[in-house]
Amino acid sequence: MIMRTALHSVHKGLGALFTDFAGWEMPVRYGSELAEHRAVREAAGLFDLSHMGEIEVTGPQAADALDHAFVGKLSAVKPGRARYTMICDNAGGVIDDLVVYRLADEKFLVVANAGNAPTVAAELTERASRFDARVTDRSAEVALIAVQGPKAVDVVGAVTDADLASLKYYASVPATVKGHEVLLARTGYTGEDGFELYVPAEEATSVWHLLTDAGQPHGLVPAGLACRDTLRLEAGMPLYGNELSTQRSPFEANLGRVVKLDKPDFVGKAALAGRQEPSEVLVGLRGGGRRAPRHGYRVLSGEEPVGEVTSGALSPTLGYPVAMAYVPVALSEPGTKLAVDIRGRVEPVEVVPLPFYQRD
Repeated sequence: MIMRTALHSVHKGLGALFTDFAGWEMPVRYGSELAEHRAVREAAGLFDLSHMGEIEVTGPQAADALDHAFVGKLSAVKPGRARYTMICDNAGGVIDDLVVYRLADEKFLVVANAGNAPTVAAELTERASRFDARVTDRSAEVALIAVQGPKAVDVVGAVTDADLASLKYYASVPATVKGHEVLLARTGYTGEDGFELYVPAEEATSVWHLLTDAGQPHGLVPAGLACRDTLRLEAGMPLYGNELSTQRSPFEANLGRVVKLDKPDFVGKAALAGRQEPSEVLVGLRGGGRRAPRHGYRVLSGEEPVGEVTSGALSPTLGYPVAMAYVPVALSEPGTKLAVDIRGRVEPVEVVPLPFYQRD
């Protein structure tokens, strides 16, 4: 059965084109995805991310439970701060990548990707069972609205009295938006400054309209999943199911920094310790023409297939094709000349550092 967010009727009223994403009927675009992408880079975009999963972990041993369940050291996160981490299986494969907010000494909010949220909730419940901690899936109760772009601070600042100037990247604070209580976080998935607002689902429509009205003088537009994908690609951010899967470890994805092998035993530790020097790694590719590599296309060295594209697009910001791909370590150095088979036509590409785009 297809699921819908609390804002579905709002999107319908805005004329959104919908797509099925991880079992959710989500707005893919409202008009031009190119215009939406550019609005986020130059002004601000308003996103409904309520398909994401929100899982609360509470109790005296909540931090210990998360240290055991995830690859990062969540006990080291201070209240009011957040951390990017992963949950891996016993073989070191990535079950999901996550953002974890520490809301208090004994209270955490784990945010999982839409398609993985039930799996993460179940896995976390099992892994936390030996600790004095409680796992509660709050996904159905919480809507998630994001404001992303250089004007995001002006938009959000117009509807809340929270001190945005002192709210650091990967920090959160309880706030009110014209009387609506929210968790306000300075996080995002676009490569721009921005905020994510965790809102009671029944209040999501009111908060959306307040942000829409506040954003009118600043060029805010509603933005769909299509531009979110090109924005995160330009920013070199992985998408689960493309760059990340149970077949890949964090080390292959060049995210070994999130794995804390110096902490006590955690699920997947032994396997991850043995996967620190992978044979393939994730790289950025830059094309020279206008034809963009896409997910699943073969990467070639000469005529030999050596890898596969995980994500690719013609970059709206940079004006040339960009892609991410897994290739052998020996071919991963920036400047390496490779090619991609684009529907039977071989197009040259060059390995480049990630991210492709970085805001000033």
